Amino acid sequence: MTRETDSDDEIREERRHFDRSRLIVDVFFDGADATAVASTKDISVGGLYMNTRQELPEGGLLTLRLPFAEGDVVVNAEVVYSNPGRGVGVRFQGLPESARAIIERALAGQ
Repeated sequence: MTRETDSDDEIREERRHFDRSRLIVDVFFDGADATAVASTKDISVGGLYMNTRQELPEGGLLTLRLPFAEGDVVVNAEVVYSNPGRGVGVRFQGLPESARAIIERALAGQ
């Protein structure tokens, strides 16, 4: 099991292009030989961290569906960080502008 340290958090923070907010949303995902439901720990318009016991490899490609009050966001994502048995960080790929707007409004309304 990998243990996260403060320096690991600082390195990941420096690589992020968008500030993440602590918004909890269900995440339905498919890909990297897994199909499951998880929940977000934090999210931005660039990606999210989701809590899951599924082991998803770094570089794995997923299709995510995030249900928001004003509609579902469906987006492809790449696993950029894996904490086996705990969760993964993903970066959105090709997030449509309409989906970006839904996420921004959800983050603003929290």
